[in-house]
Amino acid sequence: MDSVLNWLNDNSGLILHYGIQAVVALVIFLLGSRIAKFCSNLTEKGFAKKKVDKAVGSFVSSIVYTLVFAVTILMALSQIGIETTSFIAILGAAGLAVGLALQGSLSNFASGVLIILLRPFKSGDFVEAGNKMGTVKKIEIFSTELRTPDNKVIIVPNSQIMSGAITNFSRESTRRIDLVIGVSYDADLRQAKEVLKSVLDAETRILKDPAYTVAVSELGDSSVNFVVRPWVNAADYWPTYWSLMENIKIALDDANIAIPFPQMDVHLHKQD
Repeated sequence: MDSVLNWLNDNSGLILHYGIQAVVALVIFLLGSRIAKFCSNLTEKGFAKKKVDKAVGSFVSSIVYTLVFAVTILMALSQIGIETTSFIAILGAAGLAVGLALQGSLSNFASGVLIILLRPFKSGDFVEAGNKMGTVKKIEIFSTELRTPDNKVIIVPNSQIMSGAITNFSRESTRRIDLVIGVSYDADLRQAKEVLKSVLDAETRILKDPAYTVAVSELGDSSVNFVVRPWVNAADYWPTYWSLMENIKIALDDANIAIPFPQMDVHLHKQD
């Protein structure tokens, strides 16, 4: 015990020196973390004021946060006496090894940059990307966040998005509803066509230009199939789709026009 006390007395100045450096390094780290967060938020707000797409703002702000945070760590290490030049060299060599091990993450980052540059979608667009569907909430360094219509959050790696087809349902202001309506071979086709047109004419959300299409597309195995293709504003797509499906069924029933459905006839033969 005496030897420990003697060592502490002999090295009190050194302990105090390194203690102060450690405290200063901790303060630098804590302040730097707050500054990184502040710079990130400031960048995002600045993009928002300039009316730049929210997804772009979130992507750039995450990069700003990462850079400021990295500088903070280097400053904190320098404060406690670690030679940052040597550390950076070691970090570079380690980074190469880690980079080879984390090729997927680097691919996600590169894909994130491509998403920002090519702009296949923006925040608020409803898309199908990476085999997932949802509304784009934000684009981050390694992933993109989608929110489904039933309010689930899907985090999709950026590389998965850029490696496949992207369908943007929101880019164009109008969309076409494609319906296939089958009627019985016994039905009067002229009457059936007029009934379908009357339903479309009664739907106020259907656009006049481009004009809708109602035409016989196929003589099927058990039905004559009409294609019904009206145009609507993109925001009205699903409400109009559901309304048309219901109203077409009601109108055809009122006109006594049958809609065929699969059925099986069973014949029983009595053996004498």
